Amino acid sequence: MKFHWGWGIAIVYTTFVVVMVALVIKSKSVDHTLVADDYYAQDLAYQQHYEKLANAASLKHNLSILADRQKGEVILDFPDEVGTPSGKVLFFRPSDKRLDKTFDIRVDASGKMRVPFDALAAGFWRVKVDWQADGKEYYTETTLIL
Repeated sequence: MKFHWGWGIAIVYTTFVVVMVALVIKSKSVDHTLVADDYYAQDLAYQQHYEKLANAASLKHNLSILADRQKGEVILDFPDEVGTPSGKVLFFRPSDKRLDKTFDIRVDASGKMRVPFDALAAGFWRVKVDWQADGKEYYTETTLIL
């Protein structure tokens, strides 16, 4: 049997079909869930988010978020210069959105909020704090490993 251009075309088309079938099978095994259910709305509101970031950057002392392993808690230390804060704290788990936790901001007399480790699973967390004080809105985000 002699190899001629007809066999070349058949091999190219067959290879193409096999690669396409393999890509379809591979794509079926990938998790296509979204990180946020309302990502379109979040995208449209990005200018407001940017202004919150700018307000937070303009503070002399920004919000500090630390994990105190001895006491077993996450401490959010709000700046004294802004007064009493209100808003939400989201502990975002990138690997599993079912573990996400949201807390209302409640500070003690020293201007700190404490979240016990018991409320959070061990691992990587993004802490997103969307807060208001003295008529301004702020946003602070950091990562923690518990």
